[in-house]
Amino acid sequence: MASSKEYLDFILEQLSELDAITVRAMMGEFIIYYRGKIVGGIYDDRLLVKPVKAAISCMPTATYELPYEGAKEMLLVDEVDNREFLTDLFNAMYEELPAPKPKEKK
Repeated sequence: MASSKEYLDFILEQLSELDAITVRAMMGEFIIYYRGKIVGGIYDDRLLVKPVKAAISCMPTATYELPYEGAKEMLLVDEVDNREFLTDLFNAMYEELPAPKPKEKK
């Protein structure tokens, strides 16, 4: 099941206080970037984030879920209605997220 544009718009509105949030559509789902780094994505109308230490400490009871078959587990964000929590979560995670891979020259 693909994610809906309405859910994406809702999440983007919740994250509107953050600068440099970008999204890339990928096979019916959405990858979310924060200042150029992949934070997580929207999969089957669920917000999932990478399980970095900061995310785990912000959400100690979060469940691990697969975004799609064959992928690594990610943390399910339950508090999507709480703007302040989402902003704090993304800011806390930023330093621990891997830098984007350099693009290969053709």
